[in-house]
Amino acid sequence: ENGEPGAERWLKLELKLLADVGLVGCPNAGKSTLLAASTNAKPKIADYPFTTVTPNLGVWRPEVVGDEGLVIADIPGLLEGAHEGVGLGRAFLRHVERCKMLVHVVDGSSVDPVGDFHAVNTELQLFSPWLAKKPQVVVINKLDMPEVRQGASSLAAQLVQAARHKRIVAISPASRE
Repeated sequence: ENGEPGAERWLKLELKLLADVGLVGCPNAGKSTLLAASTNAKPKIADYPFTTVTPNLGVWRPEVVGDEGLVIADIPGLLEGAHEGVGLGRAFLRHVERCKMLVHVVDGSSVDPVGDFHAVNTELQLFSPWLAKKPQVVVINKLDMPEVRQGASSLAAQLVQAARHKRIVAISPASRE
């Protein structure tokens, strides 16, 4: 006996990385350097924008035995218009949608680090208001540079106002500070 006619469908599946923490920021802010310094991941690192062209994952392992590690996703830098697909931004932003929190890496040596912070958060908001509401830690990167170290306190104070919270830290993955 023959069965009933079946249905035929084409499905488009979308893979989203599953990570606990998503690293976001402008191109060349030091996201991949932070990932490499805090995990065993080996992302390509170079001194030019868009060295990272695909997301990278790493696992941070705590020093206390028995504590769980955290999966960290490093996505390529975000440009103005990323929410509309500029620089493949939409594809990359989808990978951090499921993260529990974001680490917003700000290049302390940038001409306008506070403007960069606002630009990335604007892209997060325009892509998904829900994504923009995720908890963030703001990292001032490149503390190994004398001019960044010298201006870190002032920049941190400006970022506290911009972020409306005090989860701001200054680091240098390059020198392990």
